[in-house]
Amino acid sequence: MNFTDITEDDEKAPLIEQRADPYIYYHTDGYYYFTASVPEYDRIEIRRAWFLKGLKDAEPFVIWRKHSDGPMSWHIWAPELHYINNKWYIYFAAGRAEDPWWIRTYVLENDSPDPFSGEWVEKGELKSEWDSFMLDTTTFEHKGKHYAVWAQKRQERTENSALYIAEMENPCKLKLPQTLLSVPEFDWECRGFKVNEGASVLKRNGKIFITYSASATDASYCMGLLYADENADLLKAESWKKSDKPVFVTDPAKKIFGPGHNSFTCNRDRNQDYLVYHARPYAEVDLPNALYDPNRHCWIKRISYDKKGFPLFQ
Repeated sequence: MNFTDITEDDEKAPLIEQRADPYIYYHTDGYYYFTASVPEYDRIEIRRAWFLKGLKDAEPFVIWRKHSDGPMSWHIWAPELHYINNKWYIYFAAGRAEDPWWIRTYVLENDSPDPFSGEWVEKGELKSEWDSFMLDTTTFEHKGKHYAVWAQKRQERTENSALYIAEMENPCKLKLPQTLLSVPEFDWECRGFKVNEGASVLKRNGKIFITYSASATDASYCMGLLYADENADLLKAESWKKSDKPVFVTDPAKKIFGPGHNSFTCNRDRNQDYLVYHARPYAEVDLPNALYDPNRHCWIKRISYDKKGFPLFQ
């Protein structure tokens, strides 16, 4: 193991404190880029480092701040940084100051090779098939096509959020209709709130894996798993299977409570995958106000795989 890799000792403490919904992207320029929700929910910042551990002390750079009112003026959540067709994009969720829970997904674009330079342009709302609570959008490429996966309140409004997938017409527009992937149905998905959110994609061992988070954002928060064959039609609901048990849950012995809203990255040699996730170091939190507890820290841990090629997180 290279000294720059993540070790067992590194897994015992947060990588970055008070950064929820962490997203790490390893770019072709050799840098690791990091973004996440900040406790104030009022801005989007990025940082970068040559090694994963360097992100801890890397200087945050604010690339955008919330509006004073109207769309994108409250609850700036879960930014993700993607590089698509030689441009940088950030997908994020935001509400309105006059209606904080009017959450929708928005897009920023930067055509500079360096995301710390150039201009971040607001490209507007990423619109789905109907208008409702929508957040935690991620994108991925597979066999020459780009897809988006996100959480949204169904038209039937029978739960807080469900997971959907659609192909992308371009980085700022979905190619509809969308496909329902998962709804909260098991007990571990419905504790406190009925939630499926925070999807992240991992392509390994002939499969497309989608992790997601479920239940309220206290110690009940946990991770579930969807998977499909890499040759399947990803827009067909029947292509996807769902684990009936969570794959990553609270571990009091390690002082990890409510793990979830993860992303994936790898070491510089690309031969070790890592799970990047947030969790609190304690269980006691006031559920109605859990989102305003700032101590959801970014943690990172190594991923192993079982004999069938499935990722192991716990």
